[in-house]
Amino acid sequence: MKNRIQIILIFTLFSITSFAQSDAEISIGDRFTFGIYGGINFMNINGTNPNGNALSNSLVPRFTLGINEEIYVAPEFYVQIGLQYITKGTTGNVDYKDLLTTRSITRELNLKYIEMPINLLYKPLVGKGKLILGFGPYIGYCIGGTAIFSGNSAPEDTDLKIQEDVPNNENNNLIYFKTMDIGANFLVGYQLANGINLTLNSQLGLVNINSNSSSSLANKNTGFGLILGYRF
Repeated sequence: MKNRIQIILIFTLFSITSFAQSDAEISIGDRFTFGIYGGINFMNINGTNPNGNALSNSLVPRFTLGINEEIYVAPEFYVQIGLQYITKGTTGNVDYKDLLTTRSITRELNLKYIEMPINLLYKPLVGKGKLILGFGPYIGYCIGGTAIFSGNSAPEDTDLKIQEDVPNNENNNLIYFKTMDIGANFLVGYQLANGINLTLNSQLGLVNINSNSSSSLANKNTGFGLILGYRF
């Protein structure tokens, strides 16, 4: 038993020493790297309508522009903190009510966010570059949006109302969204030795972004995108 304990202690000490040596080999430039990126997204808003039925919205193309910092935490593991401008939205048919009739028209929503994603990355060497696997939360702040209508006698395009609650004297044809959005990121990609990287990102909204809390209407941002970046 004593010999086994000695062997375990020696093995543990050797592992810690090897880890410390490999960790010490990481330069300051590799411990903190700065990146810029941009890409195209395909976004949607999923959830339920006021009747409790699932929304039948469709994906729409949007874009992302951002910067981030990667902080080395252990061999092949990094924490990535970013700040990005991202557009989201959806399109689908809705019933529009006026004084005399209710008619079906096509409505496209465009939401604009400033977001902070925080991801844990695993970046092992694969070939001459690094594989990128990551996940983490994001928090977004909506800075505005528009609704674009098309179809027979469609109303004029209008700005979205960005506020936490719908007022009691609500106009039924106005569209309200909350300021905050919180969700999860998932990403997989590859970084070349020269710093160029390509990732496939996906987002899953976790909170209801619709301001009308008095109905069963629930909206959540979802989507995926292809992002091209460069690390300095």
